[in-house]
Amino acid sequence: MNTIEHPFAQYVRILGKGKNGSRPLTQDEAFDAFRMILADEVLPEQLGAFLMLMRVKEEEAEELAGFIRAVKESLFIPTNAPEIHLDWSSYAGKRRHLPWFILSTLLLAQNGINVFMHGASGHTAGRLYTKDVLTALGIAPCTSLQESADRIRETGFAYLDLAHLSTKLHNIIELRPILGLRSPVHTISRMLNPFDAPYMMQGIFHPGYRPMHQEAALLLKQPHLAVIKGDGGEIERDPDAACLVQSVHNGKMSDEEWPSMFNKRHVKDTGLDIQRLRTTWQGNDNDEYGIGAVIGTTAITLKMMGHAGDISSAEAQAKTMWEARNKNNFGAAAV
Repeated sequence: MNTIEHPFAQYVRILGKGKNGSRPLTQDEAFDAFRMILADEVLPEQLGAFLMLMRVKEEEAEELAGFIRAVKESLFIPTNAPEIHLDWSSYAGKRRHLPWFILSTLLLAQNGINVFMHGASGHTAGRLYTKDVLTALGIAPCTSLQESADRIRETGFAYLDLAHLSTKLHNIIELRPILGLRSPVHTISRMLNPFDAPYMMQGIFHPGYRPMHQEAALLLKQPHLAVIKGDGGEIERDPDAACLVQSVHNGKMSDEEWPSMFNKRHVKDTGLDIQRLRTTWQGNDNDEYGIGAVIGTTAITLKMMGHAGDISSAEAQAKTMWEARNKNNFGAAAV
């Protein structure tokens, strides 16, 4: 019988030593634990126990910062990448509405803002994932960070799936149907910001995660971030409802309530026809809810990036951008 304790066992014990004996990991402990996970230095039983113990207690900002540092250390970032202005994560998938936020990112790219989008696909049945939507629209997802850098240089926009960004994180997310629960990897992946873009947009489904994103951003010295409870958990403003935007700007956190854009609530579409994103961009579909979501999401981004000083001017600027878009070029990312 092997009586020598496995090096990773200490981290399982810290999290699982009972109601009175357990505690959160420090940032350095979290960094070392996740470094071991990424290096395949843990047993499958340990990984499952670790992930579910973290899920039960819920991750804290110090832990997230350590996990993210470990993952970023494992990535190979191209040295010839252009300046990436905006990091945009897309990990939830949509099921009630079309992913209108995609038009927001293409609109921003068409207006000179370099956008790097990353996400995961297929981990929850019945959802539309960005990778599949972009493919259906003729916008090819990238397969490496180098290709992403090249695409952004050419078009201002690139999408990279987590399977190509970090195979290990992708494999852990794929455990969701086996474990039955999400794991901290969903939050870690959202906040990776591989190219260290100065501006980050974040979308969450559970409101309690908003402050955690803010606090982790502070620990990671992220200059600017905005996090919202987006439709379905994606970074998409629901124009029919008020939206709380929780931000970080140069080391300070702030909250701001954005009012609803409409006085009525729109009826949800009975079907999700992806091609309506293209026809709406081209001006052939005047979907009031969809256009409101595009303009509203763009407005929050513009204010977070300092392009507008208040809500009304941000919304007016986003509306002007939408009306002036090049309808013949379906986003700067068309290839």
